[in-house]
Formats: sequence, C-alpha cells, structure tokens
Amino acid sequence: MKKNALFTVLILSLIFLSFKSNRSLVTLTEVVVKAPFEMPAIKIPDFNKCSKFVITEFGAVQGNKEKISEAINKAISKASKSGGGIVVIPEGEWITKKIHFKSNVNLHLNKGAVLLFSEDPNDYLPAVSSTWEGYECYNYSPLIYAYKCKNIAITGEGELKAKMDIWKEWFARPKAHMESLKRLYYLASYNEPMKKRQMVNDSAHFRPQFIQFNRCENILMDGVTITNSPFWTIHPFLSKDVVLRNLKVYAHGHNNDGVDPEMSQNVLIEDCVFDQGDDAIAIKSGSNQDAWRLNTPSKNIVMRNCIIKNGHQLAAIGSELSGGIENVFIDNCSVVEGAKLNHLLFIKTNERRGGYVTNIHITNIKSGKIDEGILGIETDVMYQWRNLVPTIERRLTPIKNVYLENITAGEVKFISRILAQKELPVQNVFLKNITAAKIKEKKSIHENVINFVSED
Repeated sequence: MKKNALFTVLILSLIFLSFKSNRSLVTLTEVVVKAPFEMPAIKIPDFNKCSKFVITEFGAVQGNKEKISEAINKAISKASKSGGGIVVIPEGEWITKKIHFKSNVNLHLNKGAVLLFSEDPNDYLPAVSSTWEGYECYNYSPLIYAYKCKNIAITGEGELKAKMDIWKEWFARPKAHMESLKRLYYLASYNEPMKKRQMVNDSAHFRPQFIQFNRCENILMDGVTITNSPFWTIHPFLSKDVVLRNLKVYAHGHNNDGVDPEMSQNVLIEDCVFDQGDDAIAIKSGSNQDAWRLNTPSKNIVMRNCIIKNGHQLAAIGSELSGGIENVFIDNCSVVEGAKLNHLLFIKTNERRGGYVTNIHITNIKSGKIDEGILGIETDVMYQWRNLVPTIERRLTPIKNVYLENITAGEVKFISRILAQKELPVQNVFLKNITAAKIKEKKSIHENVINFVSED
C-alpha cells in the first residue's frame, strides 16, 4: 500500500512539474488599429511577469565570440523552458554568431548595449529553411532567426549591428551567383521539394536576412536601433500579429529594404525611422509557383507616423506578390527634404507573378523632391530576370482599388504613372488633394487604366 501511495505521489509530482515547466508566464495584449478596412486587433506578448536572464550569468565574456554566442543560446533556452523570460544584453559591445529564438522569449538590449554580428558566413551555418527573393530554400541562417515561434520580442534602447566585411563583397552578382539564381528558379517553378533547394555553396552567395520571423505569431520589436544588413533587414515571413515600433533602421547596402512583410497578416509599423539603401517598406507575398502553392496573401498591414530619411520607395508592393496583397494603409508619414526617393508608392509586377493587389490606401504624406513621382504602377518589371530565365507559366496580376489622399511633395516628374497591359488594365485609382511644387514632365502618364479619378 505504501509503495502504491509513494508511486502515486511521484506521478502527481512529475505531472505538476511538467505542467509548471510548460505554463507560459507571457500574457498577450491587444493593439487596436484604426484603418479604412476591417482590421483585427493585433496580439503581442507582454513579459512583465517574466524573470530576467542576463547573458553574463551564462558565461558571456566581452570580446569572446564563442562564449557570448553560447551564453545567449543558453539564456534563450532557459527563458523558454521557464515559461517565458527576458534575455538581457548588458551595456557594452558583444560580438556573436547567429541567434535562434525560442517561444516566449524577449531579447532585451539595455541602453548602451551593442550586439555585433560576425561577418563570417560560417557562423550562420548549418543552413536553415529560409527564402531568397520570394522563393523558399535552405540558405545561411538569418542573423536573428525565429522559426515557428510564438510570443517573441526584441526590445530595449540598444543596437543590433552587422559587420559587413564579407557581405559587402557578396553584393556583386557575378555569373556563378546568377547561375544559382537560375537553379533556384527552376527548382521552385517545378515544385521541387525543399531538400533539393540547398543554396549554400562556394559561389551562390545568397546573403541572409538580418532578422527573419518565419511562420511565427505574436511578435513585438520596440525601441532598438538596427545598423547595416547583409540583405533585407526585418522579414516577417508567413507570420501573424506583428508590431514594429520605435525602431531606427539604417542599412545602405544592396537589397537593404527596411521591412519586408511577406505572406504575413495583421502587421503594424509605427513611429519608426528608416534610412535605407532600398525600399523603406516592401510588401511582398512570394514568387510564382512557390507562392501559388503556399496561397497566403499579405493582408492587414498598417504603417503610420514614420520618417523616411532615404530609400527607393516609401512603400513598394511587389514585385514578389504572387500570393496576393490586400488591405494596406499608410498614414501620416514624412520623407525628409534631401532624401533620395524614386516614388512614394510603387506597385510592381510582371507576367510571371499572378497574385493580386487591392485595397491600398495612402494618406497624409509629406515629402520633398522625388526623383520619379508620387504613384507608380508598372506591370512589366523584370530587373535581372528578364533575360536570365524564360517564363514557365504566364499569369497576370489584377490591380485595383488604390486610394491616395492628402499628399504634398516637392519637385516630381509626374503625379501618377500607370503602365499596364491592354488585356488586364489597372482599375479604380482615386487621387484626392495631391499636390507637387513642380511637375517636370506630365501630371499623368497612363496606359491601360479604367476608372482613374483625380480631385485637386
């Protein structure tokens, strides 16, 4: 009898400990966002009830990359296993390899903390499930990587910084790189499995994203500065409920977009400063057959109260948009005088993409000089792909319901330039109270547009 009782107590204790270890200490708060479409409340994690795990307590020593990397990974594991925790990076510079998130973890950078990411590509191996320009593949790990995580955050007043020594050399696109691009294009176009899409070799040089949230939910980034990036800077991919706020992003390398929401939904970007070598925000939803297979649109994306210091576009849509893009609202943003900018809004696609674009709203924007114009829509944008590979399956992109209101700019070539196919015109474009200090060429340059309305 005593043995049975002892056994029962032991089992109950194990069940209790298991329940306790699996119990999440992270709560969710809701962010309500007003938009000109139905926008669900965004659920983000709250770590107020969680303990702190300082990396120095796990063996981190400044200047020692191996010990710092090991300490960060140990702290992340302990925080996650504890049901939630805050991994603290103290003041000072800390050089590290890749960081892989686990659920219920907040990576917090104290004021004066610099998390410096190694320039050695080997520090981002083994390869992980990632993407390159809209195609899924195995590639170098993003510098910060989260895969199928829930309730994660990056917060604080510190800085995330990438050493660029090697990545700068990889900006070039020599023949060997282009051959790898072709190989990935064919693999994806014929729906070859991921195990065949190994893109890490001596010559592919597919640079990793700085931060990728891959198939994650309930994500918060708040307060940090991000400096430099090998590729896209912040990349929510197939993720839901994302808030990015109070960020300062500076990255002037090749393909250095600020934020690339791709096949992601319920996203808020607010009170950020972008100083980019490419687009400030580039909304995407995958390329061609890969995206048709995944069949997930980017949807319910709001960007507000942001400052653009430099970039190709304030907002780009595409050209990777094969999963569809809908319900985008960009409001109360400004582009500083002297910024290098091509368009405020540029929607771009081509005959391979398919997908769709609808319900795009841009309001209350102030800008200085723009090299091209306020609105650009083009349906034959191929870049390096035009002569690189053939079109395997032709699908055009329906584009409709685009609204711009209360926008002022300095000198521009045009207010709107819309170049579409005769067989599938752009439909329903509405401009209201759009002004420019000087129009160098023509107010409207249009081919194949149905129902374009402009009210001064």
